[in-house]
Amino acid sequence: MRELFFDSVRLHLRSDVPVGAALSGGIDSSSIVNVMRRLEPRLELHTFSYIADTPQLSEETWVDLAANNAGAVIHKIQTEPGELIDDLDRLIYQQDEPFGSTSIYVQHRVFCRAREAGITVMLDGQGADEMLGGYRPYLAARLASLLRRGSWIEALRFLERICRLPGSGGAVRLLLQCAGFLFPGRLKFLGKQWLQNSVMPRWLNASWFDERGVGWHFHVPECPRSMKGNLLRKNLHNSLVETSLPMLLRYEDRNSMAHSIESRVPFLTPALADFLLRLPEEYLIGPDGTSKRIFRDAMRGIVPDAVLDRRNKIGFATPEQQWFTSLRPWVEKTLHEAKEIPALNAPALHEEWRTLVQNPKRFDFRAWRWVNLIRWAKQFDVEFG
Repeated sequence: MRELFFDSVRLHLRSDVPVGAALSGGIDSSSIVNVMRRLEPRLELHTFSYIADTPQLSEETWVDLAANNAGAVIHKIQTEPGELIDDLDRLIYQQDEPFGSTSIYVQHRVFCRAREAGITVMLDGQGADEMLGGYRPYLAARLASLLRRGSWIEALRFLERICRLPGSGGAVRLLLQCAGFLFPGRLKFLGKQWLQNSVMPRWLNASWFDERGVGWHFHVPECPRSMKGNLLRKNLHNSLVETSLPMLLRYEDRNSMAHSIESRVPFLTPALADFLLRLPEEYLIGPDGTSKRIFRDAMRGIVPDAVLDRRNKIGFATPEQQWFTSLRPWVEKTLHEAKEIPALNAPALHEEWRTLVQNPKRFDFRAWRWVNLIRWAKQFDVEFG
């Protein structure tokens, strides 16, 4: 693992222009930065990090630890709610279609700062989570693999341990997710109403979609035959080629090229993908739920232990609830235009917005997606036939 990763970073460092790195403070980006330093001791290494102003979302401690260990010049990017309004139309134009969260915005700001600093090539950790089991739902996929092979005692011990991990959601949620991996084809019958409500929530105008022959369909993705019994590896493969990664790479390509920056992704090489997707699943997620198990071991002595031993995962998380509370007059003015989009059920949308305002604990991506869709439709003069 270490040899393959060093070789990949070495290749991605080839450049006739200044090279920097996007550093979140997580294991993947911290590894890239510290391997860059190992390979190029005299490199003027610049890192660029978004720092949330909400303590529970801030990774500043980890950013400082990883960057200082590599002797990097640290650039920290912070944002104010009003800046989102100022930048939104430009960002929507660059992305060209609606996008799911404001993490795309802070990524945009990171590339903007890199360009201002004269960096035109950036290394980034995209793809590591999808190959090394970094997201929390992969825990349920690993549990499903153990149950599928009949390792009942091992599965029970695994469930007991992963329930204690930050962000796991607890035993009930994990078991429901596990059932989804074990019986995906049957969910269309077992949870039809729940799925339909998820795909077609009240704030969408269901009749408008019905009139145009648009419905929902539960898709069970195909995967290589060699992965049929390995549900974690099957899910990783699906994330790599169908769902998560293609979407994330599109966002990043738009954001980087908007600032004339070449973004390079050293985790995403055929050699690394071939190696990781052939490994036994316990090399990716350990018996105690430790994700990226083999990679953490490979980076010992290179990345600070405190970073490698992290059990939480934040990423480019933004304080959307805090931002939207601060920007409430602007948000409500924007949502008032929902009536101009026939695909939306404006009364239900406004009712849900009032519920989110009154109960911040229920705040989720919905509010951003309403605003983003409305602004996108207006900016591109979209016609809803």
